[in-house]
Amino acid sequence: MTSCQIWFLNTLVDIHVSEADGKDGISVLEHRAPFGDSPPLHVHHTEDEIFHIIDGEFRMNIAGEIRRCGPGGILLAPKGIPHTYRVDSSTGGRWITVTAHGDFERFVRAAGRRAERVELPPLMGPPSPEAIRHLAALAAKFQIELIGEPLQ
Repeated sequence: MTSCQIWFLNTLVDIHVSEADGKDGISVLEHRAPFGDSPPLHVHHTEDEIFHIIDGEFRMNIAGEIRRCGPGGILLAPKGIPHTYRVDSSTGGRWITVTAHGDFERFVRAAGRRAERVELPPLMGPPSPEAIRHLAALAAKFQIELIGEPLQ
């Protein structure tokens, strides 16, 4: 297993275990994100997603319930359930996600690009409507549905 760093939207993702490494399609990804990072509310249709917070303070919306989570916290976003997060700590956040079946990892690889440096990518401004449509279409190829706004 070799680690692979990807710039995915405003985050740096380090793929520690790829879905192709084992027989069960398990992915273990480490994420780093800046303050305020929040993806659109979304649903994974084929995979549960486990979040293990390493650094920072997070607000999680799982099935409409807002939870706060800090270092050491572990939350499950079951497949088919809408969820998102927001990094609320000024120093950013770092967490691990664990999924099975490979759809989320393949989406990260398809939507991201190889990191030029092992640091956060240059911040992107708010996405254009065209960029949002493109991201939604790409996510749909991996059984992920964007259904709402990021957390504010």
